[in-house]
Amino acid sequence: MTQDQKLTVGLAFTGSFCTFAKIREVAAQLAGQNIRVIPIYSDHVQNMDTRFGTAAEFQKDIEKITREKGLCTIQEAEPIGPTGYLDALVIAPCTGNTMAKLCAGITDTPVLMAAKAHLRNEKPLILSISTNDALGMNFKNIGMLMNMKNIYFVPFGQDNYKKKTNSMIAHTDLVSDTLEAALKGRQLQPVILGPQ
Repeated sequence: MTQDQKLTVGLAFTGSFCTFAKIREVAAQLAGQNIRVIPIYSDHVQNMDTRFGTAAEFQKDIEKITREKGLCTIQEAEPIGPTGYLDALVIAPCTGNTMAKLCAGITDTPVLMAAKAHLRNEKPLILSISTNDALGMNFKNIGMLMNMKNIYFVPFGQDNYKKKTNSMIAHTDLVSDTLEAALKGRQLQPVILGPQ
Protein backbone atom coordinates (compact mmCIF):
# COMPACT_ATOMS: atom_id res chain seq x y z
CA MET A 1 0.00 0.00 0.00
CA THR A 2 1.42 3.37 -0.98
CA GLN A 3 1.43 6.42 1.26
CA ASP A 4 -1.40 7.91 -0.79
CA GLN A 5 -3.66 4.88 -0.25
CA LYS A 6 -5.79 5.10 2.84
CA LEU A 7 -6.44 2.09 5.04
CA THR A 8 -10.11 1.27 5.55
CA VAL A 9 -10.73 -0.23 8.98
CA GLY A 10 -14.02 -1.36 10.46
CA LEU A 11 -14.46 -0.37 14.12
CA ALA A 12 -17.18 -2.51 15.66
CA PHE A 13 -18.71 -1.74 19.05
CA THR A 14 -20.33 -4.18 21.48
CA GLY A 15 -21.88 -3.54 24.86
CA SER A 16 -19.13 -3.10 27.42
CA PHE A 17 -20.48 0.38 28.08
CA CYS A 18 -18.01 1.22 30.87
CA THR A 19 -15.21 1.29 28.27
CA PHE A 20 -16.89 3.70 25.85
CA ALA A 21 -14.89 6.75 26.96
CA LYS A 22 -11.67 4.89 26.04
CA ILE A 23 -13.20 3.61 22.81
CA ARG A 24 -14.02 7.15 21.69
CA GLU A 25 -10.29 7.87 22.08
CA VAL A 26 -9.46 4.80 19.96
CA ALA A 27 -11.79 6.02 17.19
CA ALA A 28 -10.18 9.47 17.30
CA GLN A 29 -6.66 8.03 17.24
CA LEU A 30 -7.38 5.83 14.21
CA ALA A 31 -9.19 8.61 12.35
CA GLY A 32 -6.27 10.92 13.08
CA GLN A 33 -3.87 8.51 11.35
CA ASN A 34 -5.36 9.00 7.90
CA ILE A 35 -7.39 5.81 8.28
CA ARG A 36 -10.95 5.61 6.99
CA VAL A 37 -12.88 4.24 9.97
CA ILE A 38 -16.25 2.55 9.32
CA PRO A 39 -18.32 2.23 12.53
CA ILE A 40 -20.36 -0.96 13.10
CA TYR A 41 -22.81 -1.13 16.00
CA SER A 42 -24.24 -4.13 17.83
CA ASP A 43 -27.97 -4.05 18.57
CA HIS A 44 -27.31 -3.29 22.25
CA VAL A 45 -25.02 -0.37 21.43
CA GLN A 46 -27.72 1.08 19.17
CA ASN A 47 -30.56 0.74 21.65
CA MET A 48 -29.38 0.71 25.29
CA ASP A 49 -29.10 3.87 27.34
CA THR A 50 -26.93 3.31 30.43
CA ARG A 51 -25.35 5.24 33.29
CA PHE A 52 -22.43 5.81 30.91
CA GLY A 53 -24.56 7.72 28.39
CA THR A 54 -27.26 7.27 25.78
CA ALA A 55 -27.02 5.13 22.67
CA ALA A 56 -27.84 8.10 20.45
CA GLU A 57 -25.10 10.27 22.00
CA PHE A 58 -22.48 7.54 21.54
CA GLN A 59 -23.35 6.97 17.89
CA LYS A 60 -23.41 10.72 17.24
CA ASP A 61 -19.95 11.10 18.83
CA ILE A 62 -18.47 8.20 16.83
CA GLU A 63 -19.92 9.40 13.55
CA LYS A 64 -18.63 12.92 14.20
CA ILE A 65 -15.14 11.53 14.89
CA THR A 66 -15.07 9.16 11.90
CA ARG A 67 -17.19 11.25 9.49
CA GLU A 68 -18.83 8.00 8.45
CA LYS A 69 -22.36 6.69 8.88
CA GLY A 70 -22.29 3.47 10.87
CA LEU A 71 -23.49 0.02 9.82
CA CYS A 72 -26.50 -0.87 11.96
CA THR A 73 -28.02 -4.03 10.48
CA ILE A 74 -26.93 -7.52 9.50
CA GLN A 75 -27.91 -6.64 5.93
CA GLU A 76 -25.59 -3.61 5.93
CA ALA A 77 -22.68 -5.65 7.32
CA GLU A 78 -23.00 -8.65 4.98
CA PRO A 79 -21.45 -6.97 1.87
CA ILE A 80 -18.13 -6.67 3.76
CA GLY A 81 -17.53 -10.26 2.61
CA PRO A 82 -18.13 -10.13 -1.14
CA THR A 83 -16.77 -6.59 -1.61
CA GLY A 84 -13.76 -7.07 0.71
CA TYR A 85 -13.49 -3.33 1.29
CA LEU A 86 -12.05 -3.51 4.82
CA ASP A 87 -8.30 -3.89 5.29
CA ALA A 88 -8.88 -4.87 8.93
CA LEU A 89 -11.72 -5.08 11.43
CA VAL A 90 -11.37 -4.13 15.09
CA ILE A 91 -14.02 -5.13 17.64
CA ALA A 92 -13.62 -2.71 20.54
CA PRO A 93 -14.87 -3.40 23.06
CA CYS A 94 -15.29 -7.12 22.42
CA THR A 95 -17.49 -8.59 25.14
CA GLY A 96 -17.45 -12.15 26.45
CA ASN A 97 -20.84 -12.66 24.80
CA THR A 98 -19.42 -11.64 21.42
CA MET A 99 -16.36 -13.89 21.85
CA ALA A 100 -18.53 -16.88 22.76
CA LYS A 101 -20.74 -16.38 19.72
CA LEU A 102 -17.74 -15.84 17.45
CA CYS A 103 -16.31 -19.18 18.64
CA ALA A 104 -19.63 -20.88 17.94
CA GLY A 105 -20.04 -19.31 14.48
CA ILE A 106 -23.17 -17.39 15.49
CA THR A 107 -23.95 -14.30 13.38
CA ASP A 108 -27.00 -12.76 15.02
CA THR A 109 -25.78 -9.13 15.28
CA PRO A 110 -24.31 -6.63 12.81
CA VAL A 111 -20.91 -6.95 14.54
CA LEU A 112 -20.84 -10.75 14.28
CA MET A 113 -21.95 -10.64 10.66
CA ALA A 114 -19.19 -8.12 9.94
CA ALA A 115 -16.63 -10.42 11.61
CA LYS A 116 -17.81 -13.50 9.69
CA ALA A 117 -17.93 -11.60 6.39
CA HIS A 118 -14.50 -10.06 6.97
CA LEU A 119 -12.79 -13.33 7.95
CA ARG A 120 -13.89 -14.86 4.66
CA ASN A 121 -11.41 -12.46 3.02
CA GLU A 122 -8.53 -13.74 5.22
CA LYS A 123 -7.75 -10.28 6.56
CA PRO A 124 -7.01 -9.32 10.20
CA LEU A 125 -9.77 -9.38 12.82
CA ILE A 126 -8.56 -7.64 15.98
CA LEU A 127 -10.28 -8.18 19.32
CA SER A 128 -10.05 -5.61 22.11
CA ILE A 129 -11.59 -7.63 24.91
CA SER A 130 -13.56 -6.40 27.88
CA THR A 131 -15.16 -9.15 29.92
CA ASN A 132 -15.82 -9.90 33.57
CA ASP A 133 -15.39 -13.63 32.95
CA ALA A 134 -12.15 -13.77 30.91
CA LEU A 135 -10.58 -16.05 33.52
CA GLY A 136 -13.85 -17.91 34.06
CA MET A 137 -16.44 -19.04 31.52
CA ASN A 138 -14.77 -17.23 28.62
CA PHE A 139 -11.24 -18.49 29.27
CA LYS A 140 -11.72 -21.37 26.83
CA ASN A 141 -13.10 -19.02 24.16
CA ILE A 142 -10.08 -16.72 24.42
CA GLY A 143 -7.83 -19.76 23.97
CA MET A 144 -9.79 -20.96 20.94
CA LEU A 145 -9.79 -17.53 19.30
CA MET A 146 -6.05 -17.11 19.89
CA ASN A 147 -5.51 -20.23 17.80
CA MET A 148 -7.73 -19.15 14.89
CA LYS A 149 -6.21 -17.88 11.68
CA ASN A 150 -6.33 -14.09 11.09
CA ILE A 151 -7.55 -13.28 14.64
CA TYR A 152 -5.36 -11.03 16.78
CA PHE A 153 -5.74 -9.61 20.29
CA VAL A 154 -5.04 -6.18 21.67
CA PRO A 155 -2.83 -7.00 24.69
CA PHE A 156 -4.92 -7.27 27.83
CA GLY A 157 -4.69 -7.66 31.61
CA GLN A 158 -6.75 -7.83 34.76
CA ASP A 159 -8.51 -4.56 35.44
CA ASN A 160 -9.48 -5.14 39.10
CA TYR A 161 -7.90 -8.34 40.42
CA LYS A 162 -9.02 -7.71 44.02
CA LYS A 163 -12.76 -7.23 43.44
CA LYS A 164 -13.27 -8.87 40.02
CA THR A 165 -10.74 -11.69 39.88
CA ASN A 166 -11.92 -13.10 36.51
CA SER A 167 -12.19 -9.74 34.73
CA MET A 168 -9.77 -8.69 31.98
CA ILE A 169 -9.71 -5.71 29.67
CA ALA A 170 -7.60 -4.69 26.69
CA HIS A 171 -4.99 -1.95 26.92
CA THR A 172 -6.80 0.23 24.38
CA ASP A 173 -3.78 2.50 23.97
CA LEU A 174 -2.26 -0.44 22.04
CA VAL A 175 -5.04 -0.78 19.43
CA SER A 176 -3.05 1.12 16.81
CA ASP A 177 0.14 -0.91 17.45
CA THR A 178 -1.86 -4.14 17.34
CA LEU A 179 -3.43 -3.10 14.04
CA GLU A 180 -0.02 -2.31 12.55
CA ALA A 181 1.36 -5.71 13.63
CA ALA A 182 -1.74 -7.62 12.48
CA LEU A 183 -1.54 -6.07 9.01
CA LYS A 184 1.92 -7.69 8.83
CA GLY A 185 0.54 -11.03 10.06
CA ARG A 186 2.00 -10.71 13.57
CA GLN A 187 0.45 -10.79 17.03
CA LEU A 188 1.68 -7.85 19.13
CA GLN A 189 3.59 -9.21 22.13
CA PRO A 190 3.34 -9.66 25.02
CA VAL A 191 -0.38 -10.44 24.84
CA ILE A 192 -0.89 -10.64 28.61
CA LEU A 193 0.11 -7.50 30.49
CA GLY A 194 0.00 -6.45 34.11
CA PRO A 195 -3.05 -4.91 35.76
CA GLN A 196 -4.23 -1.55 34.44
